[in-house]
Amino acid sequence: MNDVTHPIALITGGSRGLGKNTALKLAEQGSDVILTYIHSKEAAEAVVAEIKKLGRQAIALPLDVGKSNSFDAFARRVREVLSSHWQHTHFNYLVNNAGSGLHVPFAETTEAQFDQMVAEHLKAPFFLTQKLLPLLADGGRIINISSGLARFSLPGHAAYAAMKGAVEVLSRYQAKELGVRGIAVNVVAPGAIETDFGGGVVRDNPQMNQGVAAMTALGRAGVPDDIGGVIASLLQPANRWINGQRIEASGGMLL
Repeated sequence: MNDVTHPIALITGGSRGLGKNTALKLAEQGSDVILTYIHSKEAAEAVVAEIKKLGRQAIALPLDVGKSNSFDAFARRVREVLSSHWQHTHFNYLVNNAGSGLHVPFAETTEAQFDQMVAEHLKAPFFLTQKLLPLLADGGRIINISSGLARFSLPGHAAYAAMKGAVEVLSRYQAKELGVRGIAVNVVAPGAIETDFGGGVVRDNPQMNQGVAAMTALGRAGVPDDIGGVIASLLQPANRWINGQRIEASGGMLL
């Protein structure tokens, strides 16, 4: 296993939003980072630069989590950068964060839209994790990202939320089967957060933002800084005995 003072985290979708915030929080806590991006190499490299300013190492790799046929090649690339950048054979933390949103009524959801949600939010945490297992250190940690929408139901989120419900079940099975290697697997389920996710509707639509605030016990919509720290905290040694759990970070939404 790598030097415990400088573990290596792999975060999918780490160039923006919750993934970016998580990457920076982990760097602040002493982790090096491999982050993935799909569209903006420039944004990803900016995150890498921020991490380096914090005194940690980082590298950005392209990955479309919706294309499972690319996972073998991605795993080979991760193996290469672990060797060339860190002189290691394994990384320590995997955060399955990447994916897009979908806000379409159940009756209007197309099969293509549904299949995209399956690919990004269910097949990726299943098969990308599977491909990366040989590179994940014994005693490592996996965080899968779910959503408050897997607990409460709001119109227009049927396909997206169904995938997140499946990921929560998958995470328990991963925890059960990977425990023999000392790998803990947990779920973080954010509530509504002010990011560009889903077209930035929570951040940019005042009516939506106020509606979220009204149904949240702490009286506001979430921000990325509310989530990154939760994920980073769960990956720290002090939380090593938390396993197979769903942690909702929603400010008390729809209690």
